[in-house]
Amino acid sequence: MPMRQMRNVVSVTSAVAALFLTPAPPIAVAEVCPDVEVIFARGRIEPAGPGMVGEAFVNALRGKTDKVIEYYAVDYPADIEVVQGANDMSRRIQYMASTCPASRLVLGGYSLGAAVTDVVLAVPSPILGYVNPLPLGMTDKVAAVALFGNGTRKVFGPVSDVSPLWGDKTIDLCTADDPICNDNMDPNTWLGNWGSHLQGSYIDSGLVDQAAAFVAARL
Repeated sequence: MPMRQMRNVVSVTSAVAALFLTPAPPIAVAEVCPDVEVIFARGRIEPAGPGMVGEAFVNALRGKTDKVIEYYAVDYPADIEVVQGANDMSRRIQYMASTCPASRLVLGGYSLGAAVTDVVLAVPSPILGYVNPLPLGMTDKVAAVALFGNGTRKVFGPVSDVSPLWGDKTIDLCTADDPICNDNMDPNTWLGNWGSHLQGSYIDSGLVDQAAAFVAARL
């Protein structure tokens, strides 16, 4: 085969091969917006995801409404990184408010995750690594807030009692003997009552179901 023809064959073959190797342009996929999104922060050292309390809460909420309910698990290590979790929760709220303006948002957290949520609710300006506070007007995008085992209430009281912005939308629950969120417990009893802070205590006591009923009434 003459050299010129060989070059032509190579050129054509290369061009055909390129058609198969060049990726097709991506097809745009529209964001599917649920009726409700639960943005939940799990407790300390729980594996990634919504955590046991968060999962039970979402399931209970789905059982109390016919709305389409999805969830977003706050992305943070859940060790001591409250601010990291707060930045991610705030970022997700703002994303959903922009992308899915008709969706109702529910915020929630258990234990350390409740502290994450507290920062988002209470801190209006950047401070100490919290760099992504909610802009004004985000309160209207949030239908309800559900907190479990919230250590902050031990100092300031339940968010439902002390916050003029969020109080009416918030249920802040603590089991009777939970040493993390009860401010009237003898420190000598904390170890013996530690089980009251664990996930099963909130699920089995009916508090998760109580929170789901509170939230469902506000959707």
